[in-house]
Amino acid sequence: MTLSTVPYALVVDDDPLIMMDTTSILEDAGFRFYEAMDGDEAKRILAANSENIVLLFSDVDMPGETNGFALARHVAENWPAIEIVIASGHVLPKPGEMPEKATFISKPFNKQMVHGHLRNMLPDSKLPEPLKKAI
Repeated sequence: MTLSTVPYALVVDDDPLIMMDTTSILEDAGFRFYEAMDGDEAKRILAANSENIVLLFSDVDMPGETNGFALARHVAENWPAIEIVIASGHVLPKPGEMPEKATFISKPFNKQMVHGHLRNMLPDSKLPEPLKKAI
């Protein structure tokens, strides 16, 4: 796999430790990534880099105007090709709160949980090589 074919994920979380853990898990899965500390910053990154991003992995509760559910809806409306994972240890989505294509994962999560979730939700064309090999 050449560097140009390595997929990008956008990881959005205001907790630096969770951000480090999440980016490490996604890096192990074969993703490169952009990082945002809140939904508003994520929107700016998406506007500039959406053609490179295949996955949004976002927390729910964050500072700013845009929480994870609102960010997921924004991505689904504006960039329908981007797959969406929303994570929280405090909030469960209510019906209609997330776009239909988005999936939810509970915190705390681990590498095996996230990798398995990604294998199940991502189409083969968006699966990074390390996740394909681990099947």
